[in-house]
This record gives sequence, structure tokens and C-alpha cells, in this order.
Amino acid sequence: MTQTLSVPSPIVTAFFDDATNTVSYVVQDPEGSACAIIDSVLDFDQFAGRTDTASADRIIAFVTDKGLNTQWILESHVHADHLSAAPYLQEKLGGKIGIGSHITTVQDTFGKIFNEGTDFQRDGSQFDALFKDGDSFHIGQMRADVMHTPGHTPACLTYVIGDAAFVGDTLFMPDFGTARCDFPGGSANDLWRSIQRILSLPDDTRIFVGHDYKAPGRDQYAWETTVGAQKAANVHLGGGKDEQSFVDLRQTRDATLGMPKLILPSLQVNMRAGHMPPADKDGKVMLKVPINRL
Repeated sequence: MTQTLSVPSPIVTAFFDDATNTVSYVVQDPEGSACAIIDSVLDFDQFAGRTDTASADRIIAFVTDKGLNTQWILESHVHADHLSAAPYLQEKLGGKIGIGSHITTVQDTFGKIFNEGTDFQRDGSQFDALFKDGDSFHIGQMRADVMHTPGHTPACLTYVIGDAAFVGDTLFMPDFGTARCDFPGGSANDLWRSIQRILSLPDDTRIFVGHDYKAPGRDQYAWETTVGAQKAANVHLGGGKDEQSFVDLRQTRDATLGMPKLILPSLQVNMRAGHMPPADKDGKVMLKVPINRL
């Protein structure tokens, strides 16, 4: 008689950031206290140029109150719509900061756009771990598998942890569709192929998305769905669309979208693993505004 091995179901707690519509996650080993934090937010007032840690402090309070052991602080990609709080969380809770190995492509692209010069390292060394497609790691006794799912950006990852997949910005809730692909290095064709990989997971796999914007007709924010629900109802994938039909839809929609309001500070900070650019000779930290580059 063949024995079927059960897939662990991590305990997932979501933290929604109203200012950026970002969902951060604490993912806990159900058999212990080990946890990972995925896609954290550092609050940023773009008009005053001030940061705040209120969003990250909510996560810290939760982890501390539950007595959890933070082993990983994970990024699904270099976000263009919010700043990462990874260094702050690491200082307070420990853990290693991880991202996809294709971060080097993103660093090279935006290192040039922001004219960072030779002092800015483009080898991903700002991060503690660079994951490749097919890599795995553990959160306590729970195994996490890495899928390289580019399209939104070249470095996007999906973390498959037990029966849960954390897809970053690759997919949204079924009634909202899929991620934009018009940032430098993005590709609607790549996104299509990445989504097919995600949808090849078992239908009951829980999918946790990186943002929600409340699709028309929906009153509540939502961030958890399933592979089966995405197959059946995703508004950008259904109706028998093939790759070219999807690419045409995605490119047409992307042409109507403005840049995220925090894209300039976010990219400069997030390509450095959440660290600010180095201070100038007077000890002041500055962010750049490249003209006509994006």
C-alpha cells in the first residue's frame, strides 16, 4: 500500500499596509516557533522625505508576542511601490535577508539609471542569500522551494512553502488579474510563462498575493486565493486566452498606467536590500530623481 505524504500547512498571518496596498506575511512552521517574514514595508512620506517604522513595528510586536524565531526576511522582488523594512526587521528580530539571484540584473539596470557609479556593488552582496530557481531552504522543519517567476521584473520569485505559494506581484486576486510588465526588464511573455508554472501547482495550493486594490464591485480587501480559483476566474487569464492574447491584453493595459508614486525612492532603497544610499560628505542621505529616464 502506497502511503501519501501530507503537505505541511504553514500558519500565515497577513499585515495590510493601507498607504501602499501591500500585504506582508509572517509564515510560521506549524510544528514550532520558526518563522519567515515576506515583503515588509518601511513607511515613507514622499513629500517630507521622512521614514517611519509603524508598519514594521506591527510585525515586530506580533513576532515578539508569539515568541517566534525569525529565520528569514524574504523579498519576492525589488519592489517599485514601497520601501523594504528588511534591515530594520533584521536588527530587531534577526534572520537572513533573501531575494532572487537575478537581483544583479536589476542592480545593473537601475545602477545605471540612478548613476550610482562604481561604489555601488551590483553583485547582490547587500543580501544574505541569493536564491536560484529550484533552490530550497528551511523555516524550522518546514521546507520552502524557490521558483523563479520573472515578468513583472527579472528577479521575481515565488516561494512555495508547504501548501502555500507567495507570488509577490506576479498574480493578484482573480478579479483583479496580473502584474504590470512595463518596468525596465519586464516582459509579458515571461509573465505568461511564469504564471503557467504557478498554475501547475496543485489546485488546492493557497496563493498569497503581494497587493490588493479591491476590484470593482468588491468591498473588502483580500489576499488569499488558490491555484484552482486562479485557473477558473482570473480576469486576465480566462476565456481560453493563449500566450499572445494575454501579451496583447497586458501590453495594452500597461500603456495606460502611470508610474507608482514611490518608484524612485523604492528602487534606490530596495536594490540595496532596504538600506538607504550612502551619506554624502556632510553625513546627509539623499535620494536621486533621474530626469526622463523612466
